[in-house]
Amino acid sequence: MTVVETWGSAPRPPGAMLAVRDDGVVSGSVSGGCVEDDLIARIKAGEHAGSKPSMIAYGVTKDEAARFGLPCGGTLRLVQEPLLEMGWAKELLARAANHELLARTLTLSTGAVQLRTAIRGEAMAFDGLTLTTMFGPKWRLLLIGAGQLSQAVAQIAQMLDFEVLVCDPREEYAATLRMENVIRVQGMPDDVVREMGTDAHTAIVALTHDSKLDDMALMEALKSDAFYVGALGSRRNQAARKARLIEHFEMTEADFAKLHGPVGLRLGAKTPAEIAVSIMAEIVQIKNTAVNDSVSLPSQEDCRL
Repeated sequence: MTVVETWGSAPRPPGAMLAVRDDGVVSGSVSGGCVEDDLIARIKAGEHAGSKPSMIAYGVTKDEAARFGLPCGGTLRLVQEPLLEMGWAKELLARAANHELLARTLTLSTGAVQLRTAIRGEAMAFDGLTLTTMFGPKWRLLLIGAGQLSQAVAQIAQMLDFEVLVCDPREEYAATLRMENVIRVQGMPDDVVREMGTDAHTAIVALTHDSKLDDMALMEALKSDAFYVGALGSRRNQAARKARLIEHFEMTEADFAKLHGPVGLRLGAKTPAEIAVSIMAEIVQIKNTAVNDSVSLPSQEDCRL
């Protein structure tokens, strides 16, 4: 199910998706309310069985809007699509894992699916005959440093569905990294940033407090397409870093335009856990601003099938 149109105060925007298995197991959301319950009941009862996509509307009347928990008389229209052939899904997931932006076009009259490379700035499109939705890579976070703060940041980032990578050539720190699904990247920080294919779905945060390692990572990160680059340290330390890089590595004031340092929102944080909250809060803030400014950067929920 994909939300294609909304009127009034709809809980979920166009492009939001819900997958419902025939036994009622779900993933995703189209309303965050009773619409999902109704869809599950209908699917389990076999009401929407078929071989071609179809349209479903909720909240057409005031009473129906109230029944399904749609605020202020909101209305939403959905495209329901039976998933009978999943070859396209395997290709989409593989290409998204390779950090490609993709457009998927569904022809409602036949159920045919086409995939193509998307152009940044494209939006979901629906003309009643075809539905084109955007899919993109998972948001990822590269942490320079494997200390206590990095592990706290990694834990919160995973809860926010980021892919987390950690680079720390200092074996005594890296050996303490014991987190499931956190990827340890071997190599020096500048090489890792340069070689990982940093894109607009990537955030990079330097947390070692070792200028040799942090500076190396930042020199490459600030030249990359990363949507967020942050560095731990006080304002005095940040000023000293900037002066050092300008003097010895020919960087300019303009190169530091997107550096967030001191890293994180100003929450008065003291403990590693609190600092981690401030860092991830700022990353989410910048990420969501990027999504709103460039509709081709889909949310994580839009990337799930």
